[in-house]
Amino acid sequence: MSSRTKSVIKRQRQQTKNYDRNLHYKSKMKSIVKKVMSSQDKNEAETLYREAVSIIDNLTSKKILHRNTAARRKSSLTKHVNSLS
Repeated sequence: MSSRTKSVIKRQRQQTKNYDRNLHYKSKMKSIVKKVMSSQDKNEAETLYREAVSIIDNLTSKKILHRNTAARRKSSLTKHVNSLS
């Protein structure tokens, strides 16, 4: 039976902290995406769209979200906003 080294204990502590932080950011992103997708007014949707894209880009730069995932999400938002009349 081997004991955990100091570095392993520290790494686990960091992972837990980072996981909680990332979960908060992802939740924020999902909420704004839902708002954009449920919006039926074009002006309101465009305002929310700009905010959503900003959040998605921010998460991508922080390496919380993969760039292809970010591109896919932005693409689906753009399609929805453009489909509104």
